[in-house]
Parts: sequence; structure tokens; C-alpha cells
Amino acid sequence: MTDRPTPRLLSDAALSDLLGKQQFGTLATVKRSGHPHLTTMVYSWDAESRTVRFSTTVDRVKVKHLRREPRAALHVQGGDVWSFAVAEGDAEVSEPTTVPGDAVGRELLAMIPAGAEPENEGTYLRHLVEERRVVIRLRVDRLYGTALDIG
Repeated sequence: MTDRPTPRLLSDAALSDLLGKQQFGTLATVKRSGHPHLTTMVYSWDAESRTVRFSTTVDRVKVKHLRREPRAALHVQGGDVWSFAVAEGDAEVSEPTTVPGDAVGRELLAMIPAGAEPENEGTYLRHLVEERRVVIRLRVDRLYGTALDIG
């Protein structure tokens, strides 16, 4: 027998930390056929409320999937290919932002990482309305993942 490392379960705190350090993940929604629909998404993790937020447009297929079947999962790779976190729960989709600076527009604005804020907030909020942006809120009720200590 050889001594090979085995996957180590990550604690809830370690999983939350991993989600907070990344900004890209794969969102899985459920198609009408029952098969998964996977898409790479930029996301924002709120550890306190255990909510993952995504910005998208109202006409995207993932929005249709989530309005029909709210169960979803986000898979996030850790800092290397040997670790990952999965956040599962039910998602809700906001109504589109319709007036620059409305509640949905402000929520979308708050999701922008520090240092990447738009130069002109008013112009940015108008673009969100033009694009018919919505917020997907994934309320996480289960976190799981592992790390493989290699190296």
C-alpha cells in the first residue's frame, strides 16, 4: 500500500472563507428535463446571511429555470485544483431594475467588489435598467467541500 493523501472535509468556516476569497463559480440550475444546466458566474458571498448573489439579465435561461424550480447549487474551486466548495439552497430572482437607483439597482451596485466601482454611478445605474438586470439570491442551507493536501 502507498501513502497517498486523502480528501479532507472542510469545516463550515473554511468553506465560507473559500467562497469569500473567490469570485467565479459554476451555478447549477435544473432544466425542465431534470438535467443540470451549468454556467460560469461572477458572484458575491455574504457569509453573515449565507446568501450568494449573482447579477444577470431577466431573459437568461437560468432565470427561467430558477423561477420554475428554485433549487440550485454553486461550485467554487479553491486556490488550487485540489479543493472546492459547494453551496446549495433555494434561489429567488428579483424583479428587474426599472428606475435608476431603485432597490434592485442599489443591490446590484453593492455587489461590485471594492476598487471596481463605476466612475459614474448614475450612468451605471441607467445601464442596469437598460439591460433589465436582476439579482439572483441563493439562500444557502448546505455547504460542503473538501481539500486534498498535496505538495
